[in-house]
Amino acid sequence: MYKSLFNKRASLRFTYFSRKGYALFSCLGKEVIVGTLSVATLAHAKAEGVSTRTPLAADTLTHKELKLDEVVVTGSRAPLTALQAAKVVAVITSDDIQRAAATSVNDVLKLVSGVDVRQRGGFGVQTDISINGGTFDQITILLNGVNISNPQTGHNAADFPVSLSDIDRIEVLEGASARVFGASAFSGAINIVTKTEAQSGVRLSADGGSFGTFGGSAALSLVSKAVNQQLSGGYSQSDGGTINTYFRKRQGYYQGNFAANAVDLFWQAGLISKDYGAGTFYGIASDNQYEATRRFIASAGSNIRPVANNVLTISPTIYWQRNWDHYQWKRGMTGAAKGENYHRTDVFGGSLNTVVNWLLGKTALGADLRKEVIYSTAYGETLPADQWKSIHGSDRMYERRGERTNTSLFLEHNVVLEHFTLSAGLLANHNTWLSGGLRFYPGVDISWRPNVQWKVYASWNKALRLPTYTDLYISNRAQVGDMNLNPERVNTYKLGARYRTTALETQLNAFYSNGRDMIDWVFETAASTRYHALNIGKLDNMGASVDLAFMPKELWVGSPFTAVKLGYAYIHQQHETTQPIHKSLYALEYLRHKFTASVDHHIVSRLSAHWAMRWQQRMNGYHPYTKVDLKLQWTAPNYSLYVQGDNLTAHPYYDLGGVKQPGQWVMAGGSVKLNW
Repeated sequence: MYKSLFNKRASLRFTYFSRKGYALFSCLGKEVIVGTLSVATLAHAKAEGVSTRTPLAADTLTHKELKLDEVVVTGSRAPLTALQAAKVVAVITSDDIQRAAATSVNDVLKLVSGVDVRQRGGFGVQTDISINGGTFDQITILLNGVNISNPQTGHNAADFPVSLSDIDRIEVLEGASARVFGASAFSGAINIVTKTEAQSGVRLSADGGSFGTFGGSAALSLVSKAVNQQLSGGYSQSDGGTINTYFRKRQGYYQGNFAANAVDLFWQAGLISKDYGAGTFYGIASDNQYEATRRFIASAGSNIRPVANNVLTISPTIYWQRNWDHYQWKRGMTGAAKGENYHRTDVFGGSLNTVVNWLLGKTALGADLRKEVIYSTAYGETLPADQWKSIHGSDRMYERRGERTNTSLFLEHNVVLEHFTLSAGLLANHNTWLSGGLRFYPGVDISWRPNVQWKVYASWNKALRLPTYTDLYISNRAQVGDMNLNPERVNTYKLGARYRTTALETQLNAFYSNGRDMIDWVFETAASTRYHALNIGKLDNMGASVDLAFMPKELWVGSPFTAVKLGYAYIHQQHETTQPIHKSLYALEYLRHKFTASVDHHIVSRLSAHWAMRWQQRMNGYHPYTKVDLKLQWTAPNYSLYVQGDNLTAHPYYDLGGVKQPGQWVMAGGSVKLNW
């Protein structure tokens, strides 16, 4: 379901944050070179641009397309091609998304072997996403390279203002990456890259199915010689499939870019609004919980090339996001004493990335400034009465406030030889919430390429994660925070190898994360009735994963099977603590085993099928389960129709605590696209 992109042929150049679906974490000021695409990989990004083509049926997946062998999608500050880079990035393309039986980004991420997705409600309404045995608060989430992580809580990290049809690719980087994405990139990073269309046009889609689910979306593209703009919006709702898990979701998104010889400009704005029954999401003592969240994001940036031949590239970016959260322990019961809380979080930031190409390699240096402010009825320090702020739609007031400012300076250098790459860097970080001066987070990545088939790589990186405002301040009937928590610290080591031929690609990874002062929510004794936030001591995650993709059509053109993909991940934890712990809610409830498999094949004419199976076993008392999904799709040049079934065997399962997941459900829908 995902692939790693490598190697070079002919090239087409484009640059940072143009959102043409090519750049990984475009805030880093990367230059991208597109050449040939290997179809014998776990996903298929096309040289003509995934987002601009008519969607492909599965049987046309390998149809005489140029192979993309070199794309700058690496986790470094300076632009390195995927062939040169030491790190390997998992990429889920828009073709993968279209073929999958998925209704949300979270559904797509489930098929990446190293990613753990724990749903509370169906259809991606409320989801915890983690990587390599970490927790949902330990990953950095980016939209077109802009950090949109929520300092209030990672529970709402998956509130994306874009729909699946807006997405060109999803990029997943596993492991600590503080020197690249900031100190909070603790166990990994996920970047959503949106589409940029090549022609003006409209796109319409609608779907519906089980549990009273229905929705639709529309998108408009306006393309001129120098300016490219997209506007999209969507709505969906459902009864949810289990008790009190209904939802209504609205989203809108706008993006644009301007390209000239020496400068590129780019901007985006998005809004998502959700209200839903929260079932037993945050405690089994109430099955009538309610939550409503709103998120607004905006950013703007540029690439400036003052010197010919891209010797120097200067890339400034500014951004702002505002998050609202309204929660009720029992729907309709108002007031703090009855478990109702309001939160409003603002994040302001700016960054400057400068890349210099010179005789001894590529050097990147720059700075990032990020300020996080929360107004709340429950989180933060108590405000004087004359500083209280009104709450829209309520007669209550924000009576508390929290604030912290994070400043980062970074330096990285990359040495690239014919068969060898060394990338080393350092992040110097200061946060006003922490005492003391600068803290340093180094990292080193190395790769060796004996030939075009093999690549061997290794890395060591260091990171830190600050407690969220929820970790620090929450106090309700189910949870109690701790204002004296220490930040989490980690050293991550990774070793891997990739082998690829025309019809086969296989990749093996091993990692070891050495964590200290890890934060979890625990019952301290068997008599505990509320989870407490606690530094649980030393927690080491170690594991390995293997992924294999086989493309039969590369060996036999007449084969009805276009792709067969397998993935397996294993994780083991070693925990040492002096704290009393009876039960863990998150950190110790990791996936010990995860196996994924998918098959794409042609049926007849334009009809194709995608089968997906996932088996997983979670620690801490969860029963293993197997889930099977199917999507049938008819694809024509300007429209597509589909029907999909989720959990075909209707197997009952739980991802988290006492929150039961929906049983078998069926969806059907279609989309049409018109260009001019």
